[in-house]
Amino acid sequence: MYNKKRSLNIVTLGCSKNLVDSEYLLQQLKIQGYTIYHDAEEISTDIVILNTCGFILDAKQESIDHILSYAEKRSSGQLKKLLVMGCLSERYREELENEIPEVDAFFGVWDHLDILKELGATYQEDRRHERHITTPAHYAYLKISEGCNRQCSFCAIPGIRGKQRSKSIEDLYAEALHLAGQGVKELILIAQDLSSYGSDLEGKDNLALLLNTLGSIRSLHWIRLHYAYPTGFPETVIDLMASHPKICRYIDIPIQHINDRILRSMNRGHDRKKLEILLNKLRSDIPGVAIRTTMLVGYPGESHEEFLELLAFIEEFKFERLGVFPYSHEEDTPAAVLKDDVPEETKHERLSILMAVQQQLSLQKNQEMIGSELEVLIDREEDEYYVGRSEFDSPEVDNEVLIKKDRVLAPGDLCHVVIESAEEFDLYARIKKG
Repeated sequence: MYNKKRSLNIVTLGCSKNLVDSEYLLQQLKIQGYTIYHDAEEISTDIVILNTCGFILDAKQESIDHILSYAEKRSSGQLKKLLVMGCLSERYREELENEIPEVDAFFGVWDHLDILKELGATYQEDRRHERHITTPAHYAYLKISEGCNRQCSFCAIPGIRGKQRSKSIEDLYAEALHLAGQGVKELILIAQDLSSYGSDLEGKDNLALLLNTLGSIRSLHWIRLHYAYPTGFPETVIDLMASHPKICRYIDIPIQHINDRILRSMNRGHDRKKLEILLNKLRSDIPGVAIRTTMLVGYPGESHEEFLELLAFIEEFKFERLGVFPYSHEEDTPAAVLKDDVPEETKHERLSILMAVQQQLSLQKNQEMIGSELEVLIDREEDEYYVGRSEFDSPEVDNEVLIKKDRVLAPGDLCHVVIESAEEFDLYARIKKG
């Protein structure tokens, strides 16, 4: 039995950065007597906090749908308190307060102290490095900075989260130690702009220094880099990725497009030539590196020829991992003054074309892996297989390795396998003997 009077469920929508925010808040409430749940759909609690996303249209609609669903429960008495926090609330608080009065209170992205006060709790400064992990226990995200100084024309994040604010290496090391002490073996570093980490702090090569510091934690096995910006990506980090045994040979570096006109309009700060120099350096200097990227199709004015240029580049470069998103016309962004003139149908056609090409490229690369050996971190068990990932794959978005149950394994275990067969996004393997 749980104490429903002091029970609370945080529902997190959106990205892994939101997830980390929820984990900080959950831990603060847990140590002050709350029985806490995360994304618990089948459990009835007195209080629900919705951590919302307000980045693009689909994410905003998902957040609104969730607010309305829980507002109905609040009206019917199934909930005693409904709070809304996060990016959507930061961006549209006044409108939401007027339209959905069933919500007890709306909070922005920086209002954690106010949320605690609303719930009769106080912020425990000496426990600031602690989080209640909601991911599988063997991996966790580490948010190394907030906000962003870039001014990409399509992006609303700087307006929501403000200027970049890097966490100190000392604080991040303390947080990583706490996570490692809970059994975390893989740290996934995240930020809106990983490349600029520490530019607002004293010193140079701050990202490389942070990586070396985190790499000294004995029980950590992998350190993975997400959301690196192409412009200003530090060469010292390339050297570390090539040589440090704990830093995965994997980089998530969204490039969005390759056409020079579109890159200028997007205000990305580089052209095609500079992008190619960086991508080729990553490939040449880090043997076997897996480069993950995302593309944006249907940006205002994107012509058929400009799309074909992007398609040809993807076919030529052969990214190991690739995601594609249709352009979402967002108010209060620099691109909002442009005409959203690519039809939605065309956006989704272009998305499908790119993903079909990537599916074939992924199949080709996976088939080339047959007969090779990989170290795999086990994520979960399914009916016939253990399911894990290599250093070249991030959870939930990348390829998985399905391993025959030749011996007993558990989530968080590491093992060496031999690849026996491959599909577009899955490798099938057996445990290496000996």
